Amino acid sequence: MRAVARRLERHFGELEPPRRSDPLDELILTVLSQHTSDLNAERAFASLRATFDDWAAVVGAPATGVADAIRSGGLANTKAPRIQAILREIARREGRYDLSRLREMGDAQAAEYLTTLPGIGPKTAAVVLAFALERNAFPVDTHVHRVTTRLGWVPPKTTAERAHQLLATLIPPELQVPLHVGLIRLGREVCKAGRPRCEDCPIFTLCPTGPVVLSQAG
Repeated sequence: MRAVARRLERHFGELEPPRRSDPLDELILTVLSQHTSDLNAERAFASLRATFDDWAAVVGAPATGVADAIRSGGLANTKAPRIQAILREIARREGRYDLSRLREMGDAQAAEYLTTLPGIGPKTAAVVLAFALERNAFPVDTHVHRVTTRLGWVPPKTTAERAHQLLATLIPPELQVPLHVGLIRLGREVCKAGRPRCEDCPIFTLCPTGPVVLSQAG
């Protein structure tokens, strides 16, 4: 894993998180990012914030109005009521629309808090921990799941949730965020779904799947 991290850093440059943001903003943005691209999610988030004055206004609006505001993020009719339910629960717990109290919690306590919000799973919680709270966490999205399976770090047909559990214990804490960042880039640009570009892969010699793919292609 350390060798993979070193090679990814040499190939892509410093593996820094894409942003540092407010925990509640990060949570809502991550919900919007489900089953769509980061660009579409960011557009939907910007539209949501431009359409409503504050989170209370989002909660008080009809779900159809919220859905219209986030339409560019896809699955708007599903995500809108989910976002409203999350915000309602945060206001119930905190007395306001604010997750800054998470900064006072340990990693396990913060993750438990987040995963007991409506519709929030371990991947979304890990994103908030890594990008908003600057904690060691390893979110497992589609790209990370695919690449780590091909690397043999998790068994084939392992669910994303189980992969998250396994990788959280396998990957050294200090490597979790940089490896997440590097593996996402690798999955998007090289180790794609379908036919991966193994001939261009910086970790080809560390991957058991690469030689098989190239032999089949030849």
